[in-house]
Amino acid sequence: MVVIEEGKGRLFTDPDPDKARAFFRTKSRKMENKLMSLKRAVEKFVHDGDYLAIGGFGANRTPVAACHEIVRQGKKKMAFAGHTSTHDFQILSAGEVFDRLDIAYIIGLEARGLSSCARKYIESGKVELCEWTNYSLSARLKAAAMGVPFVPTRNVLGTDTFKYSGGKVVECPFTGKKMMLQPALYPDISVIHVHEADVFGNCRIKGIMISDDDLARASKRLIITAERLISNEEIRQNPTDTVIPYYLVDAVCEVPFGAYPGTMPYEYFSDEEHLQEWLKMERDPEKFETFLKRNIYDCADNFDYIELNGGMAKINALRMKEFMLHKEAENGGL
Repeated sequence: MVVIEEGKGRLFTDPDPDKARAFFRTKSRKMENKLMSLKRAVEKFVHDGDYLAIGGFGANRTPVAACHEIVRQGKKKMAFAGHTSTHDFQILSAGEVFDRLDIAYIIGLEARGLSSCARKYIESGKVELCEWTNYSLSARLKAAAMGVPFVPTRNVLGTDTFKYSGGKVVECPFTGKKMMLQPALYPDISVIHVHEADVFGNCRIKGIMISDDDLARASKRLIITAERLISNEEIRQNPTDTVIPYYLVDAVCEVPFGAYPGTMPYEYFSDEEHLQEWLKMERDPEKFETFLKRNIYDCADNFDYIELNGGMAKINALRMKEFMLHKEAENGGL
């Protein structure tokens, strides 16, 4: 293929599928118990300098408890995939966890507003940036999941996003048309929050999945946080419900309400008051430092965090809100 144009951005991971395959060969395929605490999983599998990716979509099914633990343990100098990244990006920016960033959707918390903390960190000059789109990062994960070095797409062509990306424009050998090559993305470590999992790592996800099935297959190491554990017998009764199989998983952590204060589809709605509190506290550096200490650094785990912000009374209210919204949708109200 003839390369017509190249983006200026630097790739933070190697797209070579054979090098990735060499690593994947070292992973055990045994169906063994991988259950451990979230604290232990982060200690064991998340390392300074790694490339990190986070599952979920926006503030939906985001492994917030894992993001807290990564910040709590002081992980640094990581690279990060800013793929539909909202509150998770806000948390990781507050901890200055990463210094290299593949940008797609960052800074914004969707309709809630912009994170001044995240914006300030990106504008600080401490972070090396490479630009993409959400679809581009999905395509890059798809390439990695397929075991190929790239996939061709027709998005981003002719934009400044391409100019500052790490992609290449080529001439299609079949049609002569311009195509953008999206290089495979193999994260060193990823965290995905799921509805149900067994101790071996077979996982079920309800509702929107975006690229989490590809992310699981592209990742060199994978931590699963689950709302609840179920038996392997139950997994086997409905095998088609398993979207992430055990052999992709390195750690299973039971973390009820692990997406709080975000939404867990069919489980609980987002805590909009608390998310607004985050945005408000960020505007005053001293207050925000106290806020982070109270909500992350001084919390032993996710249960402490939830108890601090309303406990089970708040969770039950959010559960009811999620239930009522789904009932309204079923009745044609949305």
